[in-house]
Amino acid sequence: MQTSPHKALRKNLILASLVTTMALAAMDNYVVSTAIPQIVGDLGSFSLFTWLFTIYLLIQTITIPLYGKLSDLVGRKPIIIFGIIAFLIGSALCGAAWNMLSLIVFRGLQAIGAGAILATVNTIAGDIYTIQERAKIQGWLSSVWGISAVIGPAIGGFFAEYMTWRWIFFINIPFGIISIILIVKYLHEPKPSKKPSIDWLGAIFMLITGTLLMYILLQSGQSWPWLSYTTFILSTILLLLFILVLKIERKAKEPIMPGWIWQRRVLIGANLGIIGMGMVMIGPNMYIPVFAQYVLGVGAISAGFILTSMSFTWPLSSGLSGFFYLRIGFRNTALIGTVLVLIGSIGFLFIQFPGNIVGLVSVQMLMGAGFGLIATPLLVGVQSTVGYEQRGVVTGTNMFGRYFGQSLGSAILAVVFNNQIEHKLAQAPASLQNQLPQVNEIVDAMKGSGNNPALLNFLREAFFEATHWVYVGTSIILVLTILILLWTPKKFPIVED
Repeated sequence: MQTSPHKALRKNLILASLVTTMALAAMDNYVVSTAIPQIVGDLGSFSLFTWLFTIYLLIQTITIPLYGKLSDLVGRKPIIIFGIIAFLIGSALCGAAWNMLSLIVFRGLQAIGAGAILATVNTIAGDIYTIQERAKIQGWLSSVWGISAVIGPAIGGFFAEYMTWRWIFFINIPFGIISIILIVKYLHEPKPSKKPSIDWLGAIFMLITGTLLMYILLQSGQSWPWLSYTTFILSTILLLLFILVLKIERKAKEPIMPGWIWQRRVLIGANLGIIGMGMVMIGPNMYIPVFAQYVLGVGAISAGFILTSMSFTWPLSSGLSGFFYLRIGFRNTALIGTVLVLIGSIGFLFIQFPGNIVGLVSVQMLMGAGFGLIATPLLVGVQSTVGYEQRGVVTGTNMFGRYFGQSLGSAILAVVFNNQIEHKLAQAPASLQNQLPQVNEIVDAMKGSGNNPALLNFLREAFFEATHWVYVGTSIILVLTILILLWTPKKFPIVED
């Protein structure tokens, strides 16, 4: 029988493997984004490069619920090892890519692994740590994202400038191997109590339906207008697929998305709350870097610091959330976090043109503190309402909600931003009418209008006002999220393993 120190050491080594594994998925986009100029310069096909991010987000998001269910059926260990191996194979192939199309395909393979990683890391943490310990552990896992946001671009820039962009993918391999070794050696879990019955038909059609949903959200308003025949046709197909999935899942012995997830008010409320958080958190990521550089007038490094200042308070509040949810409950802690984010979002509206660094950093740090008090209590809360054999599916559903919320938020907030820009451009003085850019060219226009102060100042004001409307949108979403959380039961029913 193991002594307590041995158990503590084993937990710490497992946590080290989880942190390392999470870092693989967390850092990837930050590293790649910095090296895009070198990648495009080497492989060409500039028009396709956005798919490096789109394919990754799409596949990663839609596979998370599937992996969550599979981890309940066959165990966490085989799923996370599969995810790491898939991610490493994808990384090696990305590093060897010969053109942009092959790189996009291999990024998709990376995303297959990333989905498994994101679905199982938090589930394993929920398995091996108590409710009292989980907040601290989630603080560690949240800090991975904050650290990745800070050092990821630096790593990407270093490899791209001094070595080759291909090393941003190859560097994943040794860290992934270390994670696999630690997991294989130290993660012990009970064998499934019954032979798994995997709903392959439901899984296939859920992946197809999820892919189409994410594709519509990511491409509408970009590749085609929202109000168009393309949107109508794709949405009709999506509705038919959704009805088909419901019929398949009702008949399945072990459905990928069990019906009880939609019958428990505590799970519905928590997952809708996390969708609302995802919708809001994408706003600063989309617009603050450009706002800081071309409206406020700071450099790229300062703009990056302003954005990542959120990452300093998020892990801290996540780690402290246990103090609150053990005393006032998961729902009330998430409510406090949502109110903090709402105060930060409204605070942005009081920033006067052209803005100031102190104001932006204060808003970001306040919102980060709020996000930590939303994400961790809602995740730990839903995990605590089920036993071991259901924890994977509730964790996967919660994580899916977060990334689905980001996709939904990016689509909605882009509409708000673009409509406001169009409205502002329509009000331009007659002297500037012939010099105005298209909405999707406003950033390039601000870059190139340094010799035309009147045009530059007008475009800066337009971007400033449009960004303010984005924060009006996030404030409305947050108010709705507060109402959802108030509807959610105050007390989460705790199930002890």
